[in-house]
Amino acid sequence: MSAKESAIRRLAAWIVALTPADVPPDVAAVASHATIDTIGVALAGSRTEVGSHARRFAGEMFGKGGAAVWGSTLGLTAPGAAFANGVAAHALDFDDNCYAGFVHASAVVVPAAWAAVQAAGRSGSTYIASYVAGTEAEFAVAHAMGLAPYQRGWWTTGLYGTIGACAAACHAFGLDANATASALGLAITGTGGMKAGFGTDAKALMVGRAAQAGVSAALLAREGCIGPDNALDGPSGLAVLTGADEYSVASFETLGRTWRLLSPGLDVKRIPVCLSSHAAVDALRDLIAEGLDVPSIERIVCDVPPIVVKNLVYAQPATRQQAQFSLPYSLAATLVHGDVTLAGLEPAALATPELVAAMQRVRMHTSDRWADPERLADAPEGAWLRVELRDGRAIERFRAAAVGTVALPMSKGEFDSKFMSCAAAVHDAATATVWLSTLRKIERVDALASLRP
Repeated sequence: MSAKESAIRRLAAWIVALTPADVPPDVAAVASHATIDTIGVALAGSRTEVGSHARRFAGEMFGKGGAAVWGSTLGLTAPGAAFANGVAAHALDFDDNCYAGFVHASAVVVPAAWAAVQAAGRSGSTYIASYVAGTEAEFAVAHAMGLAPYQRGWWTTGLYGTIGACAAACHAFGLDANATASALGLAITGTGGMKAGFGTDAKALMVGRAAQAGVSAALLAREGCIGPDNALDGPSGLAVLTGADEYSVASFETLGRTWRLLSPGLDVKRIPVCLSSHAAVDALRDLIAEGLDVPSIERIVCDVPPIVVKNLVYAQPATRQQAQFSLPYSLAATLVHGDVTLAGLEPAALATPELVAAMQRVRMHTSDRWADPERLADAPEGAWLRVELRDGRAIERFRAAAVGTVALPMSKGEFDSKFMSCAAAVHDAATATVWLSTLRKIERVDALASLRP
């Protein structure tokens, strides 16, 4: 990137130049996998209260169009469908994560790319390329910004998701470099997101807003609206205003040569709670599988990285959203139910005396052991679990990563089972099986508009 070329211009040039043939097979496979997972969790999320609210709102606020609202017969304009599907995709906090910026990338980019490609009347192979354009652009920005914005309380999914959605939509609509740069500038100047929304409907709604805003920015640029080239790295740009102290333009130099969809890659969730809980849950499940007697447990003490403490803020959750950000809940559900499940997050299940008592036996803290940069890099959301027994003995277990993460991917059977259980909220088993098979072959679909999950 030349000294005079802004990051936005560099991103725009790369997005416009990317073709389906430029996407390596292993990257396309990740994109396909992420699409299946995202649509699955969105089908389940479409039946939540916030998913239903978002769908009704989108139907009232956006015009009818050719972009499908998943889990319904509704067809809306691309921004409206992107909003409704984005909210549904994150309603259960069951969607994937990426450590490039600590973002939920697919819940924003899949709805945006899908809606834009359907509205544009383009193919499944274009959709895959648009998804890759969106996620890789988002990850490049996130990597350039470093961790400071997230640590300061910005929710980077909302902050960077608008950029990913915009990049995907620009690619899907076939905008040129100037229009794409304007769209990115428009998207960045209006982006945002706060972690204050954790534990409330605001979190899922921020995902839908990011998807909708990105698509809208692309459409506005297509109409001729002009956005600033320096919205990212200018004197009043995103990097300065969010306190990205380590901002580095080098992140944009590797676009198309290294793929962040492969490294650090996407972590697919096995259970429907914040990823910060997963390693601790798996450590406890390991011990139970090895013969730990659950009734003999006096207390469970979890030593976790500082970011986990900041994310999991609810000690005694009263709602599903709060439980999804509660380590005591996740471990108590594992003790009482054997695992964390969608059914176990229902209000009636949260109030059972057995679960409440189990939550009271869980403690969480962070220690100096996480001051080691190498350890933190190897286990960014890891957990040291100490199980103290009534007879005075204690058992310890460390998990650096959870099942479903890039280091320990889910098996095909586990992945398919997740999709089927989520899709069951909308479809019978036979129909869900057909959708799973169809989505696996998405690159071969001539007209994405024909698919309405």
